[in-house]
Amino acid sequence: MDVSTLESELKKRLDFPYNWGRKQSDDWDRKTKFIYQTHDFETLENQCKDFDDGLRNYAFNRWLNFWSAKVVESIFVFNPLVEKEENQFSKTVDFYISGIPFDHKSSVFPRQFGKSFDYSVNHKKELIEWLYQNQSQEGRKHNTNRLFIIFYNEQNGEHWKLKAELALIKEKITDYLDNFSEDNLVSLNLESCEILSDVIWVKI
Repeated sequence: MDVSTLESELKKRLDFPYNWGRKQSDDWDRKTKFIYQTHDFETLENQCKDFDDGLRNYAFNRWLNFWSAKVVESIFVFNPLVEKEENQFSKTVDFYISGIPFDHKSSVFPRQFGKSFDYSVNHKKELIEWLYQNQSQEGRKHNTNRLFIIFYNEQNGEHWKLKAELALIKEKITDYLDNFSEDNLVSLNLESCEILSDVIWVKI
């Protein structure tokens, strides 16, 4: 499925509320693992027809997040500056930029951070430290290099909807890579781990 078709499918999910009902967990991840093979929203709805509201919302959200993130990864690896990680099962590396390994994570602007958008942009290191400290505590937790793609919708606060704006995401990532420099990365020391990180803002 090409990016424009996938963008159209992802946007069909935007008509439904974005409610998790609970934090992401390994248990519910197993129950909704079919999202990895589901490309269109109609099929997704059919697969969730016997779920209660909580699990259906969870599946809808995971599906949107997964396919948006897959496109993010493909945008990176098609750039000549980037090399894909050969181990597709790696939980800590998605790709290498100028030889530097990175995992990437797409997230909505975290209101729990308690700071404004402008403050977050101007205090990037503080935001990144908060993101690491408040990451999921199960299979996703790790302290290694990470690029955060953060969505911010100034118009209506529905940041999550920008995950379906694949053309806009491509524009922001391409601009980031065109101006990439290791000197601009944020350096952290977390739990005795030396980490390089950065934020790419996807904002309207």
